[in-house]
Amino acid sequence: MFDTDPYEQKMKDALEHFEFELSKIRTGRAHPNMLDSIKVVVYGTEMPLNQASNITAPEAQMLLVTPFDPSNIQVIAAAIRDNGNLGFNPSDDGRVVRVPVPSLTEERRRDLAKQASDSVEDVRIVSRNIRQDALKDAKRKKDDKDMSEDDFKRVEKEIEKMMDDQQSKVDEIFRAKEADIMTI
Repeated sequence: MFDTDPYEQKMKDALEHFEFELSKIRTGRAHPNMLDSIKVVVYGTEMPLNQASNITAPEAQMLLVTPFDPSNIQVIAAAIRDNGNLGFNPSDDGRVVRVPVPSLTEERRRDLAKQASDSVEDVRIVSRNIRQDALKDAKRKKDDKDMSEDDFKRVEKEIEKMMDDQQSKVDEIFRAKEADIMTI
């Protein structure tokens, strides 16, 4: 018998990664995850910003970054400033880094929606590759006479159903994110 569970898990993993990537796209409201992609060099080691500081959103338009070691404040502010994708201009008062989150222009909203649609295409490509791998494995089992023709057809339908479910989930998540981005 052919086991589709590993392929189903790979599709779930791809969907989780897709959701994580979309969470990085800002929607005009401050959220600590907006800084997840930033890496800082502290103590000679590159690490994610959230491992070198505490990130909070005390207001809708402000992020507050509190370094665990205040001597790293300049490095943290520079890392946030140097990340061109976000377009933030942080300021520090010696103890914390304040990162104002500017409201989005219509043009920037469209750019972010396009960036989100690029992520959709990426997850679709990954899903198609997973489907191809599953179908290749099933065909190999059929050719080796480990699976009957009827079982192969059943597995094929199951894989296609898995793929259709994946695509509908991706579309649903994207529509929600796009609405969130375009809402003023």
